[in-house]
Amino acid sequence: MTPDRQDKDTPSPLGNLKDALGGYLSASGHSLVGKAGERIGGLTDRLTASADGNGNGNGNGGSKGGGSSKSGAGSVKATHIMEVVDIGVPLRTVYDQWTQLQEFSDFTKGVRSVNSEDEVTSNWNVKVGPSSRSWKATVLEQVPDERIVWTSEGAKGSTRGVITFHELAPRLTRVVVVVEYYPAGFFEKTGNLWRAQGRRLRLDLKHFARHVTLTDEEEIEGWRGEIRDGEVVRTHEEAMEEEAADDRDDDDDEDDEDDDYEDYEDEDEDGDYDEDDDDDEDEDEDEDDEDSDYDDEHEDDRRARRRR
Repeated sequence: MTPDRQDKDTPSPLGNLKDALGGYLSASGHSLVGKAGERIGGLTDRLTASADGNGNGNGNGGSKGGGSSKSGAGSVKATHIMEVVDIGVPLRTVYDQWTQLQEFSDFTKGVRSVNSEDEVTSNWNVKVGPSSRSWKATVLEQVPDERIVWTSEGAKGSTRGVITFHELAPRLTRVVVVVEYYPAGFFEKTGNLWRAQGRRLRLDLKHFARHVTLTDEEEIEGWRGEIRDGEVVRTHEEAMEEEAADDRDDDDDEDDEDDDYEDYEDEDEDGDYDEDDDDDEDEDEDEDDEDSDYDDEHEDDRRARRRR
């Protein structure tokens, strides 16, 4: 029987080979698709974790120094800002005006509102571009006329900052502001929004300089308390009482110095008068001695004549 006469129902070896090859290709395709899906799923998971700030360096392609952070920074590099402005006003006036946080919304364009819960904590709402940012700020250290150190936490990130005050002259003060910003959220990390924040800080610092320069110094009364490690160690009232006591002591010292100076002048005048009297008496005694010597000489001459 020839192959052409074989029964059509009888399987052909060539047909079996084609069927086997088709099944193999189909299985390989499903395997590749599955692996690709797994890779895409893993990448999606890592991007989601990065956006939430919970990424770590244990997975493939991850950062070695990763790990979650309470501040939301993680492995994100902090953005730094430093601004400096010189103001032609005494140091104390500049510092006192800065402590009046509730007035910032009156002369700045970026600050919408500031509400102080107590001497340490305050709530800020700031305009950045078309949107706004809110955060809660906590003062860690505050020394009158020297520096203020704070941290803040918000939905869009966290910050750490310090502002220092430097007296360049009796009526010239330098203000230095340094801020570290840690963004939170996928768009905050990948975007360039902090440049807008930097421009806003620079502009509002200029507005502050203009405001404090044009404000009457006598109308400014700042908070003179002191904060260490996030706690008030000296209240405003205690600081003002200490300053008043120091002023009274200075006045008493000045009065004592005036009295001592007057007594010294009186003693000096009395001493000069006595010295002049002594000089006059000495001169009188010298004249008497000269007269006595003169009389003695004449007496000796008369006696010599008589003997002749």
